[in-house]
Amino acid sequence: MNLTKNKSVISWIDEMTKLTKPDQVVWITGEEEQIAQLREQAVAEGTLIRLNQEKLPGCYLHRTDPDDVARVEDRTFICCKNESDAGPTNHWMDPKLMYSKMYAMADGAYKGRTMYVIPYSMSIVGSPFAKYGFELTDSIYVVLNMHIMTRVGKSVCDALGDDTGFIKGLHCQCNLDPKEKYIVHFPEDNTIISMNSNYGGNVLQGKKCFALRIASNLGRQEGWMAEHMLILGIENPRGKVRYVTAAFPSACGKTNLAMLIPPEGILKEGWKVWCVGDDIAWLRIGQDGRLWAVNPENGFFGVAPGTSMKSNPNAMISTRKDTIFTNVALDTSDNTVWWEGMNKTPPAHAIDWRGREWTPSSPEKAAHPNSRFTAPARNCPCLSPEFDNPQGVPISAIIFGGRRAKTAPLVYQSFNWNHGVFMGSIMASETTAAATGAVGVVRRDPMAMLPFCGYHMADYWQHWLDMGRKIPHPPKIFNVNWFRTDDDGNFAWPGFGDNMRVLEWIIARASDEIGAEETALGYEPYTRDINAKGLDVTTSVMRDLLSVDRNLWLEECKGAREYYKKIGERVPVELWEELEALESRINRGYHIR
Repeated sequence: MNLTKNKSVISWIDEMTKLTKPDQVVWITGEEEQIAQLREQAVAEGTLIRLNQEKLPGCYLHRTDPDDVARVEDRTFICCKNESDAGPTNHWMDPKLMYSKMYAMADGAYKGRTMYVIPYSMSIVGSPFAKYGFELTDSIYVVLNMHIMTRVGKSVCDALGDDTGFIKGLHCQCNLDPKEKYIVHFPEDNTIISMNSNYGGNVLQGKKCFALRIASNLGRQEGWMAEHMLILGIENPRGKVRYVTAAFPSACGKTNLAMLIPPEGILKEGWKVWCVGDDIAWLRIGQDGRLWAVNPENGFFGVAPGTSMKSNPNAMISTRKDTIFTNVALDTSDNTVWWEGMNKTPPAHAIDWRGREWTPSSPEKAAHPNSRFTAPARNCPCLSPEFDNPQGVPISAIIFGGRRAKTAPLVYQSFNWNHGVFMGSIMASETTAAATGAVGVVRRDPMAMLPFCGYHMADYWQHWLDMGRKIPHPPKIFNVNWFRTDDDGNFAWPGFGDNMRVLEWIIARASDEIGAEETALGYEPYTRDINAKGLDVTTSVMRDLLSVDRNLWLEECKGAREYYKKIGERVPVELWEELEALESRINRGYHIR
């Protein structure tokens, strides 16, 4: 049963069917009856474990192969005709050689198995933002997760019609050989192939593979942007909602910010926060000349460990129904789930993520550090009323941030768009644990896109600069740092819900409602303008949070210069000029706080 008459789609699927040789082909219609049958089949086959349906209705547990638990950057490739177009931050192989290698592995890979054909849409079906794809997979786990994370079914085929501009995706579990694991992107062909993996980020192709690596290249060609950014709505006491996007490297509080709950005092004043998206933003220029954003996903693929009712209650509530948990522990007392950081009372007995007996005295963790939950966005208590708006939401501010102990102040604003692009291009975080090597090592992650940019990083920066010239009313660009430490190494800023106080200032600046002090880095708040009501932070500490250390920033400029040299000769001249201008301002002691 084909759901489409699109000749290009049918021809490609026929080609892949002959190659992989499945016993049967099943099209995913998106209807609940079919999905329910697949869940039952997955339970019967042992792929899913049904959890306590009274406490966690519609929820299931899945365990991956122990060698298949995370994205694998060293097995991720961008295959374009010219190696130079992939750039120094991506792994590359000649497309002809890679196709030959992948098709050899896919030959007969579905024998004895079912090919599931998943028609899926990134963004709301029929939206001007929407892009459509087909993922072929032999994994029920992939089908059920894609059903949560994207819009799937016949409506996608109807919206695509005869258009040939769909994304082709092939996923073969094969034998999950870690030495033969490949996550491959062919941006010039709009094709994705995943081999020998069944872990989410590698095989839920709508996520990083399509929504960022392929889409970033499409955006460059078509004049829009695909970014690793949350989307947040901030409603003031007068009912006015303004929207921001924000990009952070891992371990910098992105999901917590996406689902932020303001402090009690600010809530009482009438402020509200709405989550549009926690991970990915697609941005286009609207008819009004502003930049508009949509979350192309339909669910959350969140990291479980550390998520709790204290750290992120909205995320926890989102997982309480119709959720698939991956590689967390099974609490045998009531057939629910548990992970480190969920609470301070681990279960007396559990089955760990590998399927082994576990107690609190066991030497290893119950849940894998990268264990996940796949939860429908509709479950989120603070989901924006505009979540399903096909036009997206207008963006007032773009926020970049990283984890810096001493260098970056709490918040500052760029002088203009190009300066903001420069800020994003030198984004970095410092390592925090000895397990990752030396502590405090600066790791550059431009726009938080280092693992996800589908082409040369310098060309990506150029696209940002080009977009700035095209947007009549561009959003203002800011940098934040929640992780400034005092002389004893303790965080000086409380973070979490209190980050709302910084967002208040950002929104006021984006709306030209408040002044700021011009410094060497950009525009910084006057100390009095950060809402400190009910906050245990002295004026002296606030000054420290907003201070700029001349020597540290000269080192930062040196590090940025070295990084640009690694990226190569394609780095736009405008960014070199911004770097030199910053260095000059710092050397002159220009408004150094």
